[in-house]
Order: sequence, then structure tokens, then C-alpha cells
Amino acid sequence: MAKINDLPVDEQLPLQNRQPITAQQRTPDLLMKFRDKLYTSRTLCIPNTERTLAVVKSTVGVSASDEQAVSFLKSHPELQALE
Repeated sequence: MAKINDLPVDEQLPLQNRQPITAQQRTPDLLMKFRDKLYTSRTLCIPNTERTLAVVKSTVGVSASDEQAVSFLKSHPELQALE
């Protein structure tokens, strides 16, 4: 029976073939969460785009670096930023 290798592909390569990991790759993107004050679930459509955001269990989360989505959620009267 074959042994399962749980290592990521990068770590299975010999040292000389591995790509260096930068600090940016290691740092996870911050997630901003907002509470929907009106609905427990719905789909929000960002104006002038084809993007949608799902509200699940009265919350919606987006990457802090997603300026378009963060701006939309902050300006929405039925949503409240969570800390």
C-alpha cells in the first residue's frame, strides 16, 4: 500500500528546485466582516459591476484589500461593520 504524502508540492521538491517564499505569500489577507441588520441570507449586487456578495447567517465577509467591495459594504445602510 502506498504512503500518503501530506506535504505541499513545493516541499516535496529538492531544495535547489524550491521557490523562495516571500513575506507577502505568508501573510494572510485580512477579512472584513459586516453584519446584515435586516436579512439572515441574501445576495448583494455591487452596482456597475457583475459582482455579487453572499450574506450568510447575517454576515458577509470580504478581503480588506478589495476596495470596491469594502466601499460598497461601508456605504450600505443595512450593513454594519464588525470588529
